[in-house]
Amino acid sequence: MRTLISAFMMFVAVGWAQPPGDKPPTILIAYYSSQGHTRAMAEAVARGASAVPGAGVRIKLVADVAEKDLLDADAIIVGSPVYNANVAPQVQEFINRWPFRGAPMRDKIGGAFVTGGGISTGEELVQLSILHSMLVFGMIVVGGPEWTSAFGASAVVEEGPFKHSGGATVDSLFLSKGEALGKRVASLATRLKGDRR
Repeated sequence: MRTLISAFMMFVAVGWAQPPGDKPPTILIAYYSSQGHTRAMAEAVARGASAVPGAGVRIKLVADVAEKDLLDADAIIVGSPVYNANVAPQVQEFINRWPFRGAPMRDKIGGAFVTGGGISTGEELVQLSILHSMLVFGMIVVGGPEWTSAFGASAVVEEGPFKHSGGATVDSLFLSKGEALGKRVASLATRLKGDRR
């Protein structure tokens, strides 16, 4: 009887644990922020990704991301401010450093988030630019969970009711879209990694 109870307790203790050698999915959030708005969105994306049980989340400035960070990540979410309807030069330089030979980025999940000064100043163009680059590397790109965030998450920070005086405040509407993007990417990465076991 004691052996049976011990065996049951061992099953309970390890039955729901991941098989040996399996690591939880790693979500890398890499961004550049000149005024703090994109950083605020990156933090929102990280909150959403962290809400998924088992997901490991790393948040880094693009300048601090090493090649090993890219290779170890199961999903990469890139954030940029809008610069004249283009990604920030620092973000493009970051993408240009990604390893290409042998397609080590293939089948990683990719997502994008951006911040722009005004409505219709290039947010979707910049999101698509990031996603296009990810497609070239063979990544699986996803947007947000709703049609209102089809290309990822974006924020307007300098126009109309979304402009805040002082600081790098981002409206809660856009932060919630960032959280939703992070959660969706982390959920998909978790599911995809489970399917590959």
